[in-house]
Amino acid sequence: MTLWTSADIATATNGAASAAFDVSGVTFDSREVGPGDLFVALTGETTDGHKFLDQAFERGAAGAIVSQDTPHPNVRVPDTFAALEALAKASRARTSARIVGVTGSAGKTGTKEALFAALDRSPAKSAHRSVKSYNNHTGVPLSLARMPANVDYGVFEMGMNHPGELAHLTTLVRPHVAIVTAIAPAHAAFFPDESAIADAKGEIFQGLEPGGVAIIPYDSPHRERLGAAAAPYAARIVTFGIDEGADVRAIEAVKAANGGTFVTARVGERELSYTVSQPGKHWVSNSLAVLAAVDAVGGDLALAGLALADLGGLAGRGARFSVEVKGGRALVIDEAYNANPASMRVTLAVLGEEAATRKIAVLGEMRELGDKSDDYHAGLAGPVRDAGVQLVILVGEKMQPLADALEGQVEIVHVPDAAAARDRLMATLEAGDAVLIKGSNGVGLAAVVAALASGKM
Repeated sequence: MTLWTSADIATATNGAASAAFDVSGVTFDSREVGPGDLFVALTGETTDGHKFLDQAFERGAAGAIVSQDTPHPNVRVPDTFAALEALAKASRARTSARIVGVTGSAGKTGTKEALFAALDRSPAKSAHRSVKSYNNHTGVPLSLARMPANVDYGVFEMGMNHPGELAHLTTLVRPHVAIVTAIAPAHAAFFPDESAIADAKGEIFQGLEPGGVAIIPYDSPHRERLGAAAAPYAARIVTFGIDEGADVRAIEAVKAANGGTFVTARVGERELSYTVSQPGKHWVSNSLAVLAAVDAVGGDLALAGLALADLGGLAGRGARFSVEVKGGRALVIDEAYNANPASMRVTLAVLGEEAATRKIAVLGEMRELGDKSDDYHAGLAGPVRDAGVQLVILVGEKMQPLADALEGQVEIVHVPDAAAARDRLMATLEAGDAVLIKGSNGVGLAAVVAALASGKM
């Protein structure tokens, strides 16, 4: 199916096409190019996509957006990044889809994936969403440029680590519904306090379309602040949460046999019972945000409940698998993609609910936490104890305050990097163990997960 023609691209970007071609996808990573794709040759401080044009076309690219001479079919523009944004704006302009934007300090990727599954469940409707965690200044326009013109729904994740970033991204997405999942001290090094983080997340509401809906967490201490940020732009503000007073709230939440949660929720004047397949209280909260958004765009709540029951674990964000070890098998909980104090706490609580012979936590340091980093790391001692962790493998220098806080209470192994963590874990893993692996993405704990998943123990 044709996503863009060369003429469409040239019109959107004010560029010049060297030849006629059609593309079925868009990417700026030459390693991800597939047959029929458009390759956008972005230039940056450390790399230049033009160096990979031959590789992209060897992999099947049908055309490229370039700012330099090339013999390959292309649309020539002065600035390839500006052209990607222009293509994103053209994609947004040509669709009649209902658009949802999702941000938050934690839970945004899971909520985005669950919302996509809920909206795409109907055989009569189709949905598009950001893939992976393409939520920054390049990922958001790429995700928009990839959206087919005839979908019914679009779900886009938006992230930030500095003030002003979301204010720009939301003008590209122009959501009809904007969700803030939670506020926590992620990227705290770039903000004076959590209130400033809430203000930066609240920028998402600035791009709301006329008549738009803002969805905010009722249980958050920043609820009023987020509501004030939404008020000038939203025709309606909907809250979600556990506490009474939330517009969409969980009346009852009971642990289900599969490790998930059976929830009875009230959505306005209606009640809905459903199962959330993913374990943890944070997933109950995510599910309520999903229901609020489905309702706001006129989707089917019953189908949303079915989608939440079928949702699988996401790699790096709660995916589970077992590995064969001497004498049996051990459970691995993959939360290796990223970490902040709030997400560390909730995932440690999930580990605490596991019935295991021994509970192991491999915790990588949390980055971009500023001058309160030591306090945030040391503050994880309570959640580690409460989870019943018997062995904690701490990775990175910034984990020293947690090692000090836990001394004499649990078995501690403190290692410098992911490779050392992998070696220590593999040397100690036994049948009946449950191991949580979580840390900031830069620590590289995904390599530990990959080593376990490969079965090479």
